[in-house]
Amino acid sequence: MSERTEALMRIVVGIISGIILGIWQVVVKILSIINFFYVIFTNKRHVGMAEFCNRWNTQAYKYIRYLTFTTNERPFPFTDLGKDIMPYDKKK
Repeated sequence: MSERTEALMRIVVGIISGIILGIWQVVVKILSIINFFYVIFTNKRHVGMAEFCNRWNTQAYKYIRYLTFTTNERPFPFTDLGKDIMPYDKKK
């Protein structure tokens, strides 16, 4: 695919991925609040919530890289979620 075609595809990909990541971001914010209280009461992080939020961080990073022409790798949902860029900190 030529650079011009890929640049035009960024409009479609940006809108669709942006909507999905925006909804996902609202869920991440709610989970962050829930995880805050979970840590307060249990003295440990909820692994599932931490992994879910970390996955969003990775996808948001890939989305920004794509929209700023740093890479031609399309973000979710146009590619698999793949691996996280950095694992979440498992230390207490």
